[in-house]
Amino acid sequence: MSLRRHVRLRQEYLYRKSLEGKEREAFDQRKRLKEAIARGVAVSEVDREHAQKRLREEDAVDAHTDGLRTHIDDEYANAGYDDPKVCVTTSRDPSSRLKQFVKEVRLIFPNSHRVNRGGHKLTELVEACRSAGFTDMVMVQEHRGEPDTMIISHLPYGPTVTFTLSNCVMRHDIENCGTVSEAYPHLIFHEFTSSLGERIQNVLKHLFPPSPKPDTKRVMTFYNKQDFISFRHHVYEKSEESHKDVILKEVGPRFEMKPYEIKLGTLDHPNAEKEWVLHSYMNTSKKQKLLSDK
Repeated sequence: MSLRRHVRLRQEYLYRKSLEGKEREAFDQRKRLKEAIARGVAVSEVDREHAQKRLREEDAVDAHTDGLRTHIDDEYANAGYDDPKVCVTTSRDPSSRLKQFVKEVRLIFPNSHRVNRGGHKLTELVEACRSAGFTDMVMVQEHRGEPDTMIISHLPYGPTVTFTLSNCVMRHDIENCGTVSEAYPHLIFHEFTSSLGERIQNVLKHLFPPSPKPDTKRVMTFYNKQDFISFRHHVYEKSEESHKDVILKEVGPRFEMKPYEIKLGTLDHPNAEKEWVLHSYMNTSKKQKLLSDK
């Protein structure tokens, strides 16, 4: 893709996003008119004719969608047609522990490829991934040899979500670790009920193929508790004693994630608009949960 065409498509994406405010206002107005007509509320003749004409024209569009389209629909418009292709890489000069962790992270995502960062600039790496047809980039960073950050960037235009990592446990540190299956996994998401939680879930689930086989015995769990997302990777088999029971074997790795930032751009756009940022004291209240409504 030429640089001019990439810049033009990026500008079109940002322009469509800038129109969301006006489209939402019009969408809410149509919704209020429908409710008024359903309740039999008095409406002037001019307003009634205008409303009916407008509703007839725009209901045809809404009938084929779940409602108002947003930039989120544009970001994952092609999801489901083809399996995702994920590039997994690290920051520069990774330690031996980070290299091992990235190898295990690559095993999590089907159809993923590990790329050695080397001396490549970030802009060069992102452009190479676009040219190679990657749908997502996963970059893992470290602090004093311990993985502490995971950045997930959707290509070609974003979003980019930054997670802080903690309690990372490698496969060789897990007792009785099972073998890694290459089958497409079943996904379990727990307590992602708020608008932010649904946004995070949408980013995570599109890293995996959409249609695992029903008999797949590979399960990956994203369990949200107090805004910490616990990742667990298991395989299961039926118990010999009872056909209703199953035996879980943890495959690994395991770690905790906490969302820190969502940007409407890719890794090579440091000044991209920030959709959401975790601020200080945002979650100090015991009753406040960011990813769930409870």
